[in-house]
Amino acid sequence: MGAVMKKLGLGDRLHEAEVLGAWREVVGDFLATHSAPKSIVNGVLHVQVVQSTILYEMDRVLKPEILKKLKERFGAKRIRDVKFRVG
Repeated sequence: MGAVMKKLGLGDRLHEAEVLGAWREVVGDFLATHSAPKSIVNGVLHVQVVQSTILYEMDRVLKPEILKKLKERFGAKRIRDVKFRVG
């Protein structure tokens, strides 16, 4: 079953859905309300934030802690970086 899912690309989609679903637990209620993970591309989680002040806080201040939590929960091979953008 795992091989079939991998061949169809479903394993990556299921993993992505798991990461996106866990966002609130990883960053907390306030940041989850002001941000939304959008996709994972080549191990990079792309996150949309609502305003530049949140972008600064998440990218410059909180990114190491967020990345650490994601790697601990999902593995360093699956999530190797996080990119934030206003949108």
